[in-house]
Amino acid sequence: MLAALFVSRSRVEKMGKQQKRDRSNLIALTGAAALLAIAVNFAISAINNKHRKKKEIPGSNVRVNLTASQILKLAESIIKKSKQVHDAVASVPLDKVAYVNVILPLAELEAQQFPLIQSCVFPKWLSAFEDVRKASAEADRKIDAHISMCRKREDIYRVVKALTVTGDGLSTDAKNFTHFLVREFERNGVNLTLSKKEELQRLTANIDELSMQYIRNLDDDCSFLLFTDMELEGLPPEFLKSLEKSKDGKRKIILKSHQILPVLELCKVGSTRRAVAISYGRRCEANVTILEKLIQLRHKLARLLGFANYADYATDVRMAKSSSKVFEFLESLSASLNDLAYRELSMVKALKKKEEGECPFGMEDLPYYVKRVKDQQFRMNFGVIKQYFPINLVLSGIFKICQDLFGLDFKEVEGAEVWHPDVQLFSASDLSSKGLVGYFYLDLYSRVGKYAHTCVIALQNGLLNNGSRQIPVALLVSQFEKKVDGHPGLLQFPEVVNLFHEFGHVIHHICNCASFAKFSGLRLDPDFVEIPALLMENWCYENLSLRLISGFHQDITKPIKDELCKSLKKWRCSFSALKLKQEIFYCLFDQVIHSTENVDISGLFKHLYPKVMVGLPLLEGINPASCFPRTAIGYEATCYSHIWSEVFAADIFALKFHDDIFNLQTGLQFRNKVLAPGGGKDPIEMLSEFLGRDPSIQAFLDSKADTN
Repeated sequence: MLAALFVSRSRVEKMGKQQKRDRSNLIALTGAAALLAIAVNFAISAINNKHRKKKEIPGSNVRVNLTASQILKLAESIIKKSKQVHDAVASVPLDKVAYVNVILPLAELEAQQFPLIQSCVFPKWLSAFEDVRKASAEADRKIDAHISMCRKREDIYRVVKALTVTGDGLSTDAKNFTHFLVREFERNGVNLTLSKKEELQRLTANIDELSMQYIRNLDDDCSFLLFTDMELEGLPPEFLKSLEKSKDGKRKIILKSHQILPVLELCKVGSTRRAVAISYGRRCEANVTILEKLIQLRHKLARLLGFANYADYATDVRMAKSSSKVFEFLESLSASLNDLAYRELSMVKALKKKEEGECPFGMEDLPYYVKRVKDQQFRMNFGVIKQYFPINLVLSGIFKICQDLFGLDFKEVEGAEVWHPDVQLFSASDLSSKGLVGYFYLDLYSRVGKYAHTCVIALQNGLLNNGSRQIPVALLVSQFEKKVDGHPGLLQFPEVVNLFHEFGHVIHHICNCASFAKFSGLRLDPDFVEIPALLMENWCYENLSLRLISGFHQDITKPIKDELCKSLKKWRCSFSALKLKQEIFYCLFDQVIHSTENVDISGLFKHLYPKVMVGLPLLEGINPASCFPRTAIGYEATCYSHIWSEVFAADIFALKFHDDIFNLQTGLQFRNKVLAPGGGKDPIEMLSEFLGRDPSIQAFLDSKADTN
């Protein structure tokens, strides 16, 4: 999918001890000396971890280093205890239902069992031992099957539903929790007749199978094209050397993104780019039929559950609330970007005319000529920029920024039990009260058998009830190189942005003070959960914060220069309109097919693409529906969510942080009004209260226009 590739790549470009007695004061220092001390501290600390006596972590019920047999035994005990509690709740007579015998047992069970469940599950991603990873995966399947069964128990549903009728003097939070449970049961079809339940089960099974078949077809596709070196002019020698050769000496380009992207961005030969784009865009043509069947089944499922269409079903539990609201958001944003998109398109068309003469400009030319214009405008050398971002310095800078902004104090927990010598555990305390806020593990470095992506995993959810608080625990996982040729690892600039993003999730999770674990940290409205993380990315583009997290790797007292900081900020938003238009096109396609029945998918692409992309036609002979996995599984009817979150994050930064990025008062307001409530409060209500007005798309649009 050419347009989706363009969007994805562009988004990626946007992505110890000095003295033991001084340990508690290091984070409070400022300037290069402090960051140097912290960076050295991290390095020494990692070595000392191997020789420390392990100790208990107050407030944490997370268990690490379980053996395979311990994991399976714990999983069985979790299921047994859960069944006991659910059976007890189900036995409550409908005329005796109350908070203490229905909601409280279920809420306490979830709060108590979540860290134990995660203790069973997270080793499958991180353990160095194969038997542990297998046991963890097996435990995950068993626990998941049990939880799925509990969510479909009609006897539990009747009891909880009865409580919504009586009210029982429930608090606002308890009412929200109760209504959440009822909605969850009903979205699983518990309130349907037996015949409709059976139909729902068949629909769900068919949808799951077709979704997986769609993905399998893409994974199994081994299509390739052959080109001479002359036809691949412009591609780096090291890339060409990595390609397989055919018997006649031509080089094989496999139709997978890791080989397609370099060709579309770097190859000087227009006919090659066009051939690659056409072949890539018509892969797995059988998937079009699969997607058409999927859409029909999803609409049937939605109608069975009382919704007009699948898009309304998918958005009902999100900030957007309805498909019509999503259409309004996307169409308004698209229309507002038209003028800027026209100007950007004119620039790349002019450059192609200059270099290739009077030949038509197609969508296959966008990646190449956008990169050419950006290279001419900014002349950014990201290899040089990387030398200013040693990982320990970046991390210590993030700690300093979050301390100054959110009033948090970070300290490594010495002697904590971890699953690998590279893993560190930190506590976060409130700077003012000195009270413990939460814990987070950092597992940042690559190793064999480890999960290959960057993410944050909630290990224990926060909970504040009757003055007692359960401490949240998070885990940040990444795949950075610890050392290269004996030197400390350096981060590519997109990796710096990604680390800020994920640390935003950590801060969000540990600052939660919701009344119920179900509303804690990262278990939130999917339209909302990315907003704090995307907000944090802004500190990667401001001069003051960039200087705080950067330092030349051979002399970290020399931060990145102001001119380069300014260039990075401009580079971030250059050609932003065309990039966003590409995303909006796919989001609109996703909404149309999931809100309307019997859509001609191929015809929709041909009609919608030039309409959104300011007249640029869809490449003849392709059908992106055959290779658009987000519509098949994971993001069906919700592709809009990332842009939605970006818009809200931009609004928050522009209004509240742009003029003073280290304003502690504003940071504490954000922490208390937006991060602390978790999912226990309506997201729009939270944001409006913090902003002092309704959220707007204007700040997002202004940021693009001003930069361009």
